[in-house]
Amino acid sequence: MPLHSTTFEYLKPTDAQLETMASVRQSFAQFVGFIERELPDGPDKTFVLRQLRDCAMWANVTITRGADGSPRG
Repeated sequence: MPLHSTTFEYLKPTDAQLETMASVRQSFAQFVGFIERELPDGPDKTFVLRQLRDCAMWANVTITRGADGSPRG
C-alpha cells in the first residue's frame, strides 16, 4: 500500500485528538514513573525508557493518521 501524499507533512491535531494525546502522554508518564522506581539503573533500563518514548510518539501519530498516513477526521 503506498503512503498517503501528506504522510511526512505536519498535521495539526484536532481539539479532540489533542485531548486524547494528553491522556496518552499522562498514561506513558505514569508507566515511566513505575519503571524508574522498579527497575535497576543500567543500559537495559535506558533502552526500555527510550523505547517507551518512541512508543509514545508513535501513539500520537496513530491518533492523527490512518494506516496509509492519511489524516484522520
